[in-house]
Amino acid sequence: MKNPAKLKAFGTHLKNIRESKGISQQELADIANLNRATIMRTENAQFAVTLDVLLSISEALEIPLRDLMDF
Repeated sequence: MKNPAKLKAFGTHLKNIRESKGISQQELADIANLNRATIMRTENAQFAVTLDVLLSISEALEIPLRDLMDF
């Protein structure tokens, strides 16, 4: 990974947003039509997500992509 600190910061940001909405990893995965492992690995900075995944997550969380990326 080229930017591990930024991936970790993004993962923490995603987790905080998800938890503030009272959504589990599995619920977010189901709504976003992703695997729970993708959410888990993203939150734990083990996976650099694609734009497609970011769009799915922002739509599932009902927030603009820019808010998801503002970490």
